[in-house]
Amino acid sequence: MIGTIASNVLRALALVLVQVMVLDHVDLLNGYAVPYLYVLFLLMLPFELPAWAMLIIAAATGFTVDLFGNTPGMHMSACTVMAFARVHLLRVMAPREGYEFGARPVIADMGLTWTATHAAVLVLVHHLWLFTVELFRWDRMGEVLLRTLLSALFTLVLCMLAQLLATRTRPGRA
Repeated sequence: MIGTIASNVLRALALVLVQVMVLDHVDLLNGYAVPYLYVLFLLMLPFELPAWAMLIIAAATGFTVDLFGNTPGMHMSACTVMAFARVHLLRVMAPREGYEFGARPVIADMGLTWTATHAAVLVLVHHLWLFTVELFRWDRMGEVLLRTLLSALFTLVLCMLAQLLATRTRPGRA
């Protein structure tokens, strides 16, 4: 229990630091593809985490990124919406026999297909909310959608690479 909490806190700190120190300064395609790797922390939280705890952790994570990025409330709201969507998405994507106790939504436990689908949906929700709040104009909805798709693709590739580099997959998982 303490080890799980400690590893999640260290993961959160590392990902937020990488985000604010490095990735916030990456500007691809004239700002249309922005990587938000810090969402990987929220994607990797355990299945057993209660919904209320998930929402609080997501809000705190987004608040931390907002604090360093001078984006008042944008990341906090996007992370909270993503956490809310995660609660419902996990119910929809649950295996027939339910999730194994101690399993996490990572490639090593759930396989590449399940993890990529889970991450893609939640990253799209996060980015769509974030860029809608950032631009907040109906006449720029095309730009919002383009930025959402390009940034989500970039973020998703980074998240999958980070997981593949950090963990080994179990035999028999796809």
